[in-house]
Amino acid sequence: MPPIDQKTLARRLQQARTNAGLTQEEAANTLGLPRTAIVQIEAGKRSVSTLELAQLAKLYHVPVSGFFAESEPQEEDVLVALFRAAEGFHEHPDVQREIGRYVAICRTGVELERLLELPARGGPPSYDMPSPTRVMEAVEQGASVAEQERRRLGLSHTPIPDMADLINAQGIWASGANLPDDMSGLFLRHSSIGLFILVNFGHVRARKRFSYAHEYAHALLDRSRAATVSLDSNRSDLGEVRANAFAAAFLLPRGGVWAFLNARQKAGPSRMEQAVYDPIIEQTGPDIRAHHRSAPHSQEVTYEDVAALAHHFGVSYQAALYRLKSLAIIRDKEFETLREKESFGRDYLRLLERLNDLEGYQETKPDREIVSQVLHLALEAYRREEISQGKLRDLSSLLEIDANELLALADAA
Repeated sequence: MPPIDQKTLARRLQQARTNAGLTQEEAANTLGLPRTAIVQIEAGKRSVSTLELAQLAKLYHVPVSGFFAESEPQEEDVLVALFRAAEGFHEHPDVQREIGRYVAICRTGVELERLLELPARGGPPSYDMPSPTRVMEAVEQGASVAEQERRRLGLSHTPIPDMADLINAQGIWASGANLPDDMSGLFLRHSSIGLFILVNFGHVRARKRFSYAHEYAHALLDRSRAATVSLDSNRSDLGEVRANAFAAAFLLPRGGVWAFLNARQKAGPSRMEQAVYDPIIEQTGPDIRAHHRSAPHSQEVTYEDVAALAHHFGVSYQAALYRLKSLAIIRDKEFETLREKESFGRDYLRLLERLNDLEGYQETKPDREIVSQVLHLALEAYRREEISQGKLRDLSSLLEIDANELLALADAA
């Protein structure tokens, strides 16, 4: 290892522990030492052995080499930026550790991509819009960017099968995580990991999809910030309003909603008149007109229509209902009637999900998206002999995969 001043090493060890959200006592327990030993190490009054350093690096989710960099990093640590953005993290050390693990997985993924000489992750375009000053401005910006992004991605008006897959395909790390109940998700940007989205895995499937779209909006519109955290307490912030408007328009596109309702013969006028063009009428007189009157109440949007719309686009009953209102498809009185029937709509929506075998969604691992990406990179790097069997064993611990199973997969590649 390169020579380094003991005081500098002590400071970096303390910073790494703080970034990982660990106490001195937790670090000491890992080394099998009293807490006072960590106190002395971080004060520069006690040397640290190579073995202890390796154990601390693993615990803090950082490479040993990071402690011996020639110069101090100029960019603020991603976890420091995150914990400053949401002070509530200090009340959840277990959440801090979990997020630290995800950040470490992202860093590993970036390192493996570099070893494999893959193109750097560019991410989606950044939409340069001024910060909204009014609610309506925030809503209009979010809806406009959603339409532009759908056109860019060639999505037309179709439902999005899997938001996490779409985000990953845009060069953004994405995963579920065990977050506090009042936190729906977060977005991080840092040179060491690129762009990264986490959503609350404990929320129901429809809300997770909405949260993915919401955080994707932050990736498109708020990339100048190192961290954004979506909390119940900041839902009225205009940046959050804009992200919600984006998510609604992105998941429930205007044209797609109308196409769905038209297929059900809903939300149209009760009386229609159609003129038939005939070149002769330009000279001879009156045109030919067809008339049609719908059966009474046949055009009325019901709670079942709202639930079916929600199922079609993979959102909640309430999200579908509010989207119908924002598109002026239903009026205030209809909105209130349908909201009163929300319990019936939710029951019907659960039935549709059960019939389509979506119940097992909650049983999947929250980190399935990000782990599968880094797993692919690790196996490819091993196949190309860019990493050793020992490195693969180290990764098995980070990815929480049985080492023997991972080695068997690698040898078969």
